Amino acid sequence: MGSGFDGAATAAIDEVLAGAVRTGAVPHVAAIVADRDGVLYEGGAGVRVAGESDDPVTTGTQFRIMSMTKMVATVAALQQVERGELELDAPVDTFLPEFADLQVLEGFDGDTPKLRPAGNRATVRNLITHTSGLAYWFWDADLARYEKVTGLPNVVPGSLEAFTAPLVTDPGTRFVYGINTDWLGRVVEKVAGTTLDVVVKDGITGPLGMDDTMFRLDAQRYANCVSVHVRGEDGAWTSAGEILNQEPAWWAGGHGLYSTPRDYIRFERALLRGGELDGARILRQETVDAAFTNQIGDLDFPAEIPTADPPITASLNVGPGWKWGYGLLLNTVDVPGARRAGTGAWAGLFNTHFFIDRTSGICASIYTNSLPFITEEAWQTYADFEAAVYAAL
Repeated sequence: MGSGFDGAATAAIDEVLAGAVRTGAVPHVAAIVADRDGVLYEGGAGVRVAGESDDPVTTGTQFRIMSMTKMVATVAALQQVERGELELDAPVDTFLPEFADLQVLEGFDGDTPKLRPAGNRATVRNLITHTSGLAYWFWDADLARYEKVTGLPNVVPGSLEAFTAPLVTDPGTRFVYGINTDWLGRVVEKVAGTTLDVVVKDGITGPLGMDDTMFRLDAQRYANCVSVHVRGEDGAWTSAGEILNQEPAWWAGGHGLYSTPRDYIRFERALLRGGELDGARILRQETVDAAFTNQIGDLDFPAEIPTADPPITASLNVGPGWKWGYGLLLNTVDVPGARRAGTGAWAGLFNTHFFIDRTSGICASIYTNSLPFITEEAWQTYADFEAAVYAAL
């Protein structure tokens, strides 16, 4: 086990979490930090369901990790690449012919979408690097309008109809964050000849002993899950209940997993250690190195992404100097008093975040389940947590 932080450092991180709940920045929060050898810190504050539950939130509490699912699905695809079952440069439509039917949304003529054929074929690599041209409605106003005027559901309700959503740019031309990993999960299923839940269990969560990470919780684990919280008219946090379909038509590689901070840190530690944990190897060292390397070339992760759905997310403003690896956002320069250059990170729509800093030798994550995503207060809580972690090193 990691030796842990000293009492003063632990108390400082505890106070970040407690303070965030006390001031109402977040409804509840849990956080965990580890190095290659074990857990250095774990803590939580608040309760599972505001106004309904006295159950304290801990690192053993279940959360919807939403887009933190993406790196798990990406690892499943990279395992197939290592075994020679999947080629990164294979066109997506060789596995899923319906992908060839997707056109590029160029705008609207009144309320009529203007669509044109895509300029080239998207590859599996494009899916892994979010360069296929697929978007999410909450960060793309044109796609949000398209879904509104056509009645097309987004991916959250779990209907296969969501896979008919158009591209918003030609494959390979821009980084656009979108439903790429949902398509990737279906490619993985096609290659494996089984469903994504089985692939993930057999190849990742099973070997790593992540017994609390799954696409659908059993009754006992569900009783240990936080609910998604939103602010009521009085500004206080209130439970919005369950948002994810418990009987979806497909397991979402982009957002479908539930996990606990204590479980997911094992996945982070495996990546921190070059693909291995406690004798179980999920990826080769060179594959992990590639995941932490710029895979989008001269393209950039956008410095700013305006919101197209304010109740779901605020705008994302990370500033310049960010790239994308395989499933990971990479900073190209050191962040003062925080993560070092080359750190791999991502987040989930209900305000869960993780980062893996191979230079400093630590990984960490912080969890709440609330909307909108990345409000100023939630973002500040995350920054304060990270600062306290690095002050402890």
